[in-house]
Amino acid sequence: MLTISCIVLAGGESARIGTDKAFLKIGGKTLIEQILEKLLRIGDDVIVVTNSPERYNHLGVRLVSDISPGKGALGGIYSGLKASKNEYSFVVACDMPFLNVNLIRYMTLLASGHDVVIPRVNGLLEPLHAIYSKRCIPSIERLLEKDDLKIVRFFSDVRVRYVEEEEINVLDPKHLSFFNINTLEDLEKARKLDDEGKSNRTFRSKDRGFR
Repeated sequence: MLTISCIVLAGGESARIGTDKAFLKIGGKTLIEQILEKLLRIGDDVIVVTNSPERYNHLGVRLVSDISPGKGALGGIYSGLKASKNEYSFVVACDMPFLNVNLIRYMTLLASGHDVVIPRVNGLLEPLHAIYSKRCIPSIERLLEKDDLKIVRFFSDVRVRYVEEEEINVLDPKHLSFFNINTLEDLEKARKLDDEGKSNRTFRSKDRGFR
């Protein structure tokens, strides 16, 4: 399996929630803590792209500022790829608490020979749960220079491997990997999902004890 870096895009304060989503709590841990715990199982080169590094110093991972501030997620991907130690990097938003380590590892297995490995769910792409190679950097640079910030716009320039639903369903049948938090309602739903997951794990643990 390829050795990959992991890049978390910490976007700052959310207009809809009124605070930095990375520090919202689910199950007693912040979103960023939950995400980093999983990513550190993938590789040891973990980067948080943030323009407020003082808020993330306590996390013990590498912090990188945007090379071109104000360029959205595309600018964050660019900054992370430029700083990453490995050819390939898994890129994720800071508000996706239910990452599936096995799905990420599966995507890593697909990366060789491609520049982007990206899930496609219900016909929609998941560019903030995707693997990118450093070979994407020149194409991203051209978009940034034109202020064209739609991530998928450079895909026609590179080799893309789409991960289809039938593949995803084997490892993440409920597609919780792609659940992200944009509103307070989303946060409440995430907390309920987390509670349900803990209850199910406790039940399975007790069930095994009777065998």
